[in-house]
Amino acid sequence: MADAGEIGFPLEIVIEGTPVSLAGDKARWQARVLAATRACVRAVDDLGFLDHRPVAVTILYFPAAAMQRDVDNIVKPILDGMKSAAYPDDKVVERVLVQKFEPGIDRKVTTTSEQLLNALLMEPPVVYIRIDDDLNWRVVS
Repeated sequence: MADAGEIGFPLEIVIEGTPVSLAGDKARWQARVLAATRACVRAVDDLGFLDHRPVAVTILYFPAAAMQRDVDNIVKPILDGMKSAAYPDDKVVERVLVQKFEPGIDRKVTTTSEQLLNALLMEPPVVYIRIDDDLNWRVVS
Protein backbone atom coordinates (compact mmCIF):
# COMPACT_ATOMS: atom_id res chain seq x y z
CA MET A 1 0.00 0.00 0.00
CA ALA A 2 1.08 3.55 -0.71
CA ASP A 3 2.78 5.72 1.88
CA ALA A 4 2.35 9.48 1.93
CA GLY A 5 3.58 10.93 -1.35
CA GLU A 6 3.65 7.60 -3.22
CA ILE A 7 1.33 6.94 -6.13
CA GLY A 8 -1.93 5.44 -4.90
CA PHE A 9 -2.68 2.12 -6.55
CA PRO A 10 -4.67 0.67 -8.16
CA LEU A 11 -4.38 2.79 -11.28
CA GLU A 12 -6.79 2.11 -14.12
CA ILE A 13 -6.06 3.33 -17.63
CA VAL A 14 -8.25 3.11 -20.72
CA ILE A 15 -6.72 3.69 -24.14
CA GLU A 16 -8.72 3.73 -27.35
CA GLY A 17 -7.02 2.10 -30.29
CA THR A 18 -5.18 -1.01 -31.33
CA PRO A 19 -2.11 -1.79 -29.25
CA VAL A 20 1.05 -2.08 -31.29
CA SER A 21 2.96 -5.29 -31.04
CA LEU A 22 6.71 -5.62 -31.11
CA ALA A 23 6.57 -5.46 -34.91
CA GLY A 24 4.57 -2.22 -35.19
CA ASP A 25 5.19 1.49 -34.62
CA LYS A 26 6.25 0.93 -31.04
CA ALA A 27 7.43 4.47 -30.28
CA ARG A 28 4.11 6.09 -31.18
CA TRP A 29 2.11 3.51 -29.21
CA GLN A 30 4.37 3.82 -26.16
CA ALA A 31 3.95 7.62 -26.27
CA ARG A 32 0.16 7.15 -26.18
CA VAL A 33 0.46 4.73 -23.25
CA LEU A 34 2.79 7.12 -21.41
CA ALA A 35 0.45 10.10 -21.94
CA ALA A 36 -2.60 8.13 -20.76
CA THR A 37 -0.70 6.83 -17.72
CA ARG A 38 0.53 10.31 -16.76
CA ALA A 39 -3.01 11.68 -17.07
CA CYS A 40 -4.30 8.88 -14.83
CA VAL A 41 -1.61 9.48 -12.20
CA ARG A 42 -2.32 13.24 -12.19
CA ALA A 43 -6.05 12.56 -11.77
CA VAL A 44 -5.55 10.44 -8.64
CA ASP A 45 -2.49 12.03 -7.07
CA ASP A 46 -0.79 15.09 -8.54
CA LEU A 47 2.11 14.87 -6.07
CA GLY A 48 2.75 11.11 -6.14
CA PHE A 49 6.32 10.02 -6.68
CA LEU A 50 7.65 6.82 -8.17
CA ASP A 51 9.05 4.10 -5.99
CA HIS A 52 10.13 0.49 -6.35
CA ARG A 53 7.04 -1.23 -4.92
CA PRO A 54 6.28 -4.48 -6.71
CA VAL A 55 3.20 -4.28 -8.90
CA ALA A 56 0.91 -6.48 -10.93
CA VAL A 57 -0.45 -5.38 -14.29
CA THR A 58 -3.69 -6.56 -15.86
CA ILE A 59 -4.21 -5.85 -19.56
CA LEU A 60 -7.61 -6.50 -21.13
CA TYR A 61 -7.82 -5.95 -24.87
CA PHE A 62 -11.12 -5.54 -26.68
CA PRO A 63 -10.26 -5.65 -30.41
CA ALA A 64 -12.68 -4.61 -33.16
CA ALA A 65 -12.04 -7.88 -35.04
CA ALA A 66 -10.21 -11.16 -34.54
CA MET A 67 -6.54 -10.53 -33.75
CA GLN A 68 -4.01 -11.34 -36.45
CA ARG A 69 -1.09 -11.52 -34.00
CA ASP A 70 -0.53 -13.26 -30.68
CA VAL A 71 -1.96 -11.50 -27.63
CA ASP A 72 1.36 -11.73 -25.78
CA ASN A 73 2.99 -9.41 -28.33
CA ILE A 74 1.12 -6.38 -26.93
CA VAL A 75 2.52 -6.72 -23.40
CA LYS A 76 6.10 -5.40 -23.67
CA PRO A 77 5.22 -2.14 -25.48
CA ILE A 78 2.52 -1.41 -22.87
CA LEU A 79 4.80 -2.13 -19.90
CA ASP A 80 7.61 -0.05 -21.42
CA GLY A 81 5.15 2.76 -22.17
CA MET A 82 4.19 3.07 -18.49
CA LYS A 83 7.80 3.47 -17.32
CA SER A 84 8.49 6.82 -15.66
CA ALA A 85 4.79 7.43 -15.10
CA ALA A 86 3.46 4.49 -13.05
CA TYR A 87 6.77 2.96 -11.95
CA PRO A 88 10.44 3.82 -12.37
CA ASP A 89 11.25 0.66 -14.33
CA ASP A 90 9.25 -2.34 -15.44
CA LYS A 91 11.55 -4.53 -13.34
CA VAL A 92 9.08 -3.88 -10.47
CA VAL A 93 6.34 -5.72 -12.38
CA GLU A 94 6.04 -9.15 -10.76
CA ARG A 95 2.87 -10.34 -12.47
CA VAL A 96 1.19 -9.69 -15.80
CA LEU A 97 -2.24 -10.94 -16.76
CA VAL A 98 -3.26 -10.31 -20.36
CA GLN A 99 -6.49 -11.35 -22.02
CA LYS A 100 -8.24 -10.60 -25.30
CA PHE A 101 -12.00 -10.41 -25.74
CA GLU A 102 -12.62 -10.75 -29.47
CA PRO A 103 -16.04 -9.87 -30.92
CA GLY A 104 -18.59 -12.66 -30.87
CA ILE A 105 -17.07 -14.37 -27.83
CA ASP A 106 -19.40 -14.46 -24.84
CA ARG A 107 -17.99 -12.83 -21.73
CA LYS A 108 -19.34 -12.46 -18.24
CA VAL A 109 -18.46 -9.49 -16.06
CA THR A 110 -19.03 -10.16 -12.37
CA THR A 111 -17.30 -7.16 -10.82
CA THR A 112 -16.36 -3.93 -12.45
CA SER A 113 -14.90 -0.56 -11.69
CA GLU A 114 -16.05 2.66 -13.31
CA GLN A 115 -13.03 2.65 -15.63
CA LEU A 116 -13.58 -0.95 -16.72
CA LEU A 117 -17.25 -0.22 -17.31
CA ASN A 118 -16.24 2.76 -19.48
CA ALA A 119 -13.91 0.50 -21.48
CA LEU A 120 -16.66 -2.10 -21.94
CA LEU A 121 -19.06 0.56 -23.23
CA MET A 122 -16.60 2.07 -25.73
CA GLU A 123 -16.44 1.15 -29.39
CA PRO A 124 -13.53 -1.28 -29.90
CA PRO A 125 -10.59 -1.38 -30.16
CA VAL A 126 -9.95 -0.50 -26.52
CA VAL A 127 -7.24 -1.45 -24.02
CA TYR A 128 -7.95 -1.48 -20.27
CA ILE A 129 -4.93 -1.56 -17.94
CA ARG A 130 -4.92 -1.95 -14.15
CA ILE A 131 -1.77 -1.55 -12.08
CA ASP A 132 -2.01 -2.85 -8.53
CA ASP A 133 0.32 -3.21 -5.53
CA ASP A 134 -1.93 -5.50 -3.47
CA LEU A 135 0.60 -8.42 -3.32
CA ASN A 136 -2.18 -11.04 -3.18
CA TRP A 137 -0.68 -12.47 -6.36
CA ARG A 138 2.22 -13.76 -4.23
CA VAL A 139 -0.06 -16.38 -2.68
CA VAL A 140 0.21 -19.69 -4.51
CA SER A 141 -2.79 -21.95 -4.04
